[in-house]
Order: sequence, then structure tokens, then C-alpha cells
Amino acid sequence: MRVAYILTSLSVGGAERQVLWLASRMARAGHTVRLIVLLPRGADDLLSRSAANADSTPFDVVYLGFQKNLWSALRGLARGASVIRHFRPDLIHSHNFHGNLAGRLLGRLCGGIPVISTIHNVYEGGRLRMLAYRISDPLSKQTIAVSEAARDRYVYLRAIPVRKAGVVANGIETENFLPSPIRRNAIRAEVGVAEDDFVWIAVGRLAPAKDYPNLLHAFSALRLEQPTAKLWIIGAGEPSYTDELQVLARALGIEDRVRWLGARQDVAALLDAADAFVLASAWEGMPLALGEAMAMAKPVVATDVGGVREMAGHTNWLVEAGNSRALAEAMVRMMTLSVDDQLKIGETARTRILENFSMEAKMREWEEIYRSAL
Repeated sequence: MRVAYILTSLSVGGAERQVLWLASRMARAGHTVRLIVLLPRGADDLLSRSAANADSTPFDVVYLGFQKNLWSALRGLARGASVIRHFRPDLIHSHNFHGNLAGRLLGRLCGGIPVISTIHNVYEGGRLRMLAYRISDPLSKQTIAVSEAARDRYVYLRAIPVRKAGVVANGIETENFLPSPIRRNAIRAEVGVAEDDFVWIAVGRLAPAKDYPNLLHAFSALRLEQPTAKLWIIGAGEPSYTDELQVLARALGIEDRVRWLGARQDVAALLDAADAFVLASAWEGMPLALGEAMAMAKPVVATDVGGVREMAGHTNWLVEAGNSRALAEAMVRMMTLSVDDQLKIGETARTRILENFSMEAKMREWEEIYRSAL
């Protein structure tokens, strides 16, 4: 099978990592794969961050060089059409709003190649974008969301018809997220974590969707009851927004207990060193970081948004979005459990990921969807 994957960019993010993983597994399974990226290659590109990543990618990557103007978009579409015609894919699998629109147009321009569209978040824009999805829907065989919550919202908004809407949850590379007590102890010693410190970790781009102000306010409140708590934040974002968050941390008096770790390649190791994972998002599709933390057997406290409950299961550790008091209370409850109880919660989380969200299982789901589309 020849598959062309199309997405907006390869900047650090859950959707981008998911596409890279899927494309890599498809290529290694014997399929012929090409990845087409709309935007130019940037400094935060997942393949730019590590030469090893780029060298080990088992497929070609083409950057179309879209800029924010009409002429650039038309030129990029023309180049994309040339790439598609030369590659001759059996189908196109596109991702996120701009990637989905480009994929649908390129499928039609290149002779009616079947297109599968994927939506990675419950929110991809306002009315005009939903109208664009609705108008271009005939150019797509099927639209797949990463969670039931996302699918239901887009059906409700009439962006996609229910008969063409499906769900395939994000997969987790479980072999890359294996707990290791030796690694955990080594990293905690290296960074100077005291024996009685409790380290919370949050992973995700510094962006409004992740609602880090909610998390910082919650952490400020719990520090009154749990003065040994620490918070590690992995992720990067726009410098101005990052500065705002750090100013807020100083204003709340917690800057000495919060570590801003930026974008990292060693997420699994840092998850290992932490005691629990926290997600404070205002909206989500199916958060990859949550699944990775669960695969690392971390107890999780999270806001009940998007596909969080679908991944985490029926648990008492989900709170409403935007409620920093409820988030703080849940975090305090988790910290006051015995170590054995925390370990049991973490092991249950890992088992759930292994049984329901392995990347191997998700690749089989996608292969079946591809065959149906053909």
C-alpha cells in the first residue's frame, strides 16, 4: 500500500508525534510512505531536534513551504500536487485543519485519490473553519477523530456527517515508556530531589489549551498543605506566553518550587523520576502525554475534557476544567495516599494503556480503515 501523510507542521506536539510514529510503523511493515508537511522546516521541527531522528526515518519527508499569504498557498498546493502525482499514492491520510483541507484539495486535483481526514482536538477553530470542513467533506472518504468527544462535537456542529465519522484513539509507544527504578533513583539524585519531596510533572506545549495558569494556581493552593511538593513542566511555547506564565509563578510565590524544563527528548526518563502526573487542560482531543504518563505507571490527576476520560477510564481523579480549587484538592488527596496505594493506581493505569492503547493495535485499526477506503 502506498500512503501519503499530510499535516501542517512537524513542530513538537502530540498530533505530530502520532503521525511520525504511525508513518514509521507503516513503512517498517512494508508499506511505501511519504510525509508531506505544509509549513517550512522550523527550529522546533521534530526531525530538526535530533539528527538521529531524521536519519532513522524510514520514509521521505517533503516540506511545501506554505507561508501566510494566498500566493504562497497556491504555490505550495501546486508543489504538493506535483509531489503526489510523482509518488502515486493509493490514498492520502491528512491531519489537523490545514492539513485536512490541503489533503482534500490535493486528492481531487490529482485524480480523485481517496482521502482519510483526522481531527486531533475538540477545538480546531470557529464557524468559518467548521463551514470549510462541511463544504469540503465530499472530498473525503471518512473523517476520523482521536476521541468520541471530538467526533461528537464535530457531528453536532455539522462539520462532518455522522455516517462518515469514526474514532481511532491515539496510540502509545509502550516499549519506549517502561518504568525503571534504577533510572528513577539516578535522575532524582542527579537533580537534587530530596527523599520526602513529591514531584508533580506536567507535559505539554505552553499554550492556552493546556491552561497552565489553572495548574499554577492549583499548585500554589496545595503548597499550603503540602510544602514538600515540586512541579516540573515540560514544554515550550511562544516566548511572550512563556514569560507570562513565569511572571504568574513569581506572583504566586512558587517560582522556587517550579522547574521549567522546556522541550525535552528525555520525557520518559523525567516521567520516571516524578511521583505523579497532572493535566490541567481547558480542552483536548486525546492527550498523548496522559497516555505516556499512564504507560510509565504514574498516578494521574487531570481535568475531564475531550478524550481524557476515554483514555483514563472511570476514575475519581478527574476534575472539571478551569477549577483550580478542585484540581488542588485532587492533587492533595493523591499525595496523602500511602505509597502502596499510589503504586497500585499507577500499575492499573499502565495495564489500561497496554490493553487498550498500544501503537501496534492502533496501526492495525488504521490499516483496516485504509483497506475499507480502497
